[in-house]
Amino acid sequence: MKTLVIVPTYNEKENLPLIVPAILGQSDQLEVLVVDDNSPDGTGDIADRLAAENGRVHVLHREGKRGLGTAYIAGFKYALAADYGAIIEMDADFSHDPADLTRLIAGLLQADVVIGSRWIKGGKTVNWSPLRAFISRGGSWYARTVLSMPLRDLTSGFKCFRREVLQTLKLDNITSNGYGFQVEVNYLCHKAGFRLLELPIIFPDRKLGRSKMSGQIVLEAVALVWKLRLRSTASPEINFLKPPG
Repeated sequence: MKTLVIVPTYNEKENLPLIVPAILGQSDQLEVLVVDDNSPDGTGDIADRLAAENGRVHVLHREGKRGLGTAYIAGFKYALAADYGAIIEMDADFSHDPADLTRLIAGLLQADVVIGSRWIKGGKTVNWSPLRAFISRGGSWYARTVLSMPLRDLTSGFKCFRREVLQTLKLDNITSNGYGFQVEVNYLCHKAGFRLLELPIIFPDRKLGRSKMSGQIVLEAVALVWKLRLRSTASPEINFLKPPG
């Protein structure tokens, strides 16, 4: 299946020349879309060079630092327009192991959305502080409880979609832009009746570059959960191009 791996970047000059070949080496069916937010460290120029060297690499340049959620939305639209059968979200920093890509794609035989999960049996994090693990686990528990979701890891950014899933969602109505973006997309997929599957992954802390996590991002995700629940109850049809189910 022709699959696009979307890799958002902001100041990832150390990681990008390593992660792109690692992704492409997993399967001839994989292509990469780098969505760069005008990185001041020259990441965008590196992405252009990689694209010039390999036709399976594509680049979207955006003005300014516009955030993770809008980067993925731009990537989703690119993938749908280019007729990819599956679309994957993936970080550039090797926290997501390229070797897991084929497992996620194979999971589409059982589900419509496959999520690389840190918080199910077989999954784990490496070199995380107790505070970071508590925030991630607690955030997933909180969102799962409020939204009645059947997932253990709602904030994972390593996931694979059938194109039909993204065709169903009203992408322009997705409002979150930080790590809450993952919660919102998972919730919308669940409300639409799609099958969600979690597969265990090992998630190490990044080795190069700096984490984009911040206290503001965490607070935005907490507030988002109730916004989603209230919005869905008031206007359940607002999020979909066709009726859920």
